[in-house]
Amino acid sequence: MSITKQYLKSKPECKITFCVPAKEAEKVEIAGDFNAWNLTELKKFKNGNFKGQFNLPVNKEYQFKYIVDGKWTNDAEADAYKWNEFAASENSVVVV
Repeated sequence: MSITKQYLKSKPECKITFCVPAKEAEKVEIAGDFNAWNLTELKKFKNGNFKGQFNLPVNKEYQFKYIVDGKWTNDAEADAYKWNEFAASENSVVVV
């Protein structure tokens, strides 16, 4: 898993690309603070990676999780992790 950040010069935003290598998976989704915890499906590429991009305001941190074939999972390369009482588990964090 990887997270790529590209800060925009024209406005205070950062283009975040989430990439999940999951060749065997049928479907990968992401949910987090930035999409009101609604499931957003990532696009599957021929090499087995799933990718999605979001433009996020800078100077914030966002909690998120991936859903790989229905199973919630964290990003091993997240900037940090935060405990979530509601889910009784940790969420991945990306700092922008």
